[in-house]
Amino acid sequence: MTTAVQRLADTAAGKMADRIPVFCNLLDQGARELGLPLNEYYSRGEYVAEGQLRLQKKYGYDNVWCLFYVGKEAELFGCRKIIFAEDGPPNVGEMILETYDDVYRLQVPEDVTSHPAFEETRKCLDILKREVGGKRPICAYVTASMTLPAILMGMENWLALLLSGPLDVRDELLEKCSEFFRKQVAALRNAGADIILYSNPFGSVDFLPMRMFEMLSLPWMERDLKPVGADGVVYYCGGARLIPVIDRVIERTGIGAYYLSPLESVAAGKRAIEGRALCAGVINDIRMIDWSPQEVREEVKRILAEGMPGGRFMFGTVVMPWSIPDANIRAMLEAAFEFGRLQ
Repeated sequence: MTTAVQRLADTAAGKMADRIPVFCNLLDQGARELGLPLNEYYSRGEYVAEGQLRLQKKYGYDNVWCLFYVGKEAELFGCRKIIFAEDGPPNVGEMILETYDDVYRLQVPEDVTSHPAFEETRKCLDILKREVGGKRPICAYVTASMTLPAILMGMENWLALLLSGPLDVRDELLEKCSEFFRKQVAALRNAGADIILYSNPFGSVDFLPMRMFEMLSLPWMERDLKPVGADGVVYYCGGARLIPVIDRVIERTGIGAYYLSPLESVAAGKRAIEGRALCAGVINDIRMIDWSPQEVREEVKRILAEGMPGGRFMFGTVVMPWSIPDANIRAMLEAAFEFGRLQ
């Protein structure tokens, strides 16, 4: 029987598999599986690992996650306040960079693995590696150096610094964020993560004009990735569109997988990649809150019909909101399994 790891490897290499890989990013729903409030669920790596294992077994998709919430990265820098909702992802409740002097005082952890905020992630990875390592891709989420400042100082302040300077402060912050990125990737890989989702909304022309993308985003992407390598890295722009930059990113970074925006044409994404990398067709899972199961099924069928010709294609989701009905999650995955068969 084909394992999910082998299925992904064959598909990425352009070989025939039994079906396309199907990734589903169910995160907060793990708390519901364990009957825990979100703040308690995310307090222990054992809970998150058990939630991931239960969700995967329940629905049958291919991957598992060691991601708790994006604010974990801010905690590694010293953020002490996370705001927990009852029915959605936690958010950073404290901006640790309030002045430009704070940028110069910011300390990158010397050893990410010894930081208390990493300990629960390590516990989660230990369990996932023991239970499904080598059989299912274990995914980790890491924010690019160009995007991480928005988590540390807020989107408005980062945009002001990025676009207007002072340039020395901007570059100091980017250098520290890139150093942190590289340390975090090494720590996650050493702990058992197979896939690194490289999250970079500022690597999309939805956030920056093409000129700034080429002058700033691309060079910092190279700074992020060259020391750690692009093996197992998936390029993801947070749901923003990436087709206009795919050619440049492939040429400059060698990233081998691209997670399209739900706003983009899957067929156009395949044409842009031209068989050079794995392409993920992504459903608009926010709209799944209100769609009927039949509408979900038809949308999955459409995405797969556009993406499967020519191979090197997988199916994925974005944020999978808490409010999506269970019937719609099942309809989505059943359709992906049915229409994604290759043998």
